[in-house]
Formats: sequence, C-alpha cells, structure tokens
Amino acid sequence: MRLIGLDPGLRHTGWGVIDADANRLSHVANGVVRSDQSLSLTERLVQLHEALKRVLETYGPDEAAVEASLVNKNPTSSLKLGVARGVILLTPGLAGLPVTEYLPNIVKKAVVGTGHAAKEQVQAMVRHLLPGVTVESPDAADALAVAICHSHYAATRRRWAATQDGNEIGAARAAVRPAEGTGT
Repeated sequence: MRLIGLDPGLRHTGWGVIDADANRLSHVANGVVRSDQSLSLTERLVQLHEALKRVLETYGPDEAAVEASLVNKNPTSSLKLGVARGVILLTPGLAGLPVTEYLPNIVKKAVVGTGHAAKEQVQAMVRHLLPGVTVESPDAADALAVAICHSHYAATRRRWAATQDGNEIGAARAAVRPAEGTGT
C-alpha cells in the first residue's frame, strides 16, 4: 500500500511517500511544497493545492495522513495555518483518497516510542526506519514520520476491521443456518 504523509504549513508543506507491505516500509519520495510569500493568501493556497495535486498524480498514493496542528500563540498565524490545512486536507480528498489526521505526539510515539521526542530524534528514526533515505528538509522528515505512523495504525485498523467483518459474517451465517435436528 502506498501512503503519503503531509506536514501542513502555509510557507512549507512537507510531504513524504512510502510503500508499506506488512511490516516492511520503503521510501518512495519526499519533498516540500512551497508558497510564494509575496502573493495574496488566495494565490498561495492555490499554489499549495496545485503543487500537492501534482505530487499525488506523480506518486499515486492509496491513502493520505496529515499531522494535526495545535494552536499557536499567535492567532493570525493559527488562522493562516488553519486555512492552509484546509487545502491540504481537501486536495487528497478531491483525489478520492481516505485522509486520516494524527496529533504530533501520536506521530512521535509511533516513530520514536515516546510522544515527547525531539525533532532530531524523529528525524534519526525516520532515517533508521527508511534506510538510505535522503530527506529534503525537516518538514519532509516530519511528513515521512506521519506516513510511517499511518502505516502502523492503518494496518492495525484493517486487521481489526477484518476480524469484525469475519465475526459479522459468522453471526449472519449462524442466524440463517437451520437449527440442528429440525430436518430443514
């Protein structure tokens, strides 16, 4: 399964694509989508959308994961980041991809083992989990970490859903099966 992780930002949005096959992860690509600060907010959002759309078309992921943002101390920055996040959530959605969000501490815990890991620890573990990877920037490393996190959680969700489907099918079969000894 091919996954894309996204680390939202208005100036720099990190992205990272990995392939997940059971417990085996492999790096596909990573990078940063940038917007031009000299443009209007609307034009910058269009830049983010178009660039991210090209990444999705180029690498064809099956699912997307986005790091959830926490509120900044600066309300103006928080609002701008929120608007950029909307575009970053919408773009894979428009491409028909399921999109899941993860809090930063969940990403860190999935990748490093602790929810309060430093950025350097996350970057080191990304390089360890994806041997030979050259990470373009800290934003791209964060995006790869989101993709890795999603690979762990999505696999668990799929296994759980399969057992639930199996239980429902078994229950449905038992409900329509004639009782023993009735001759029907």
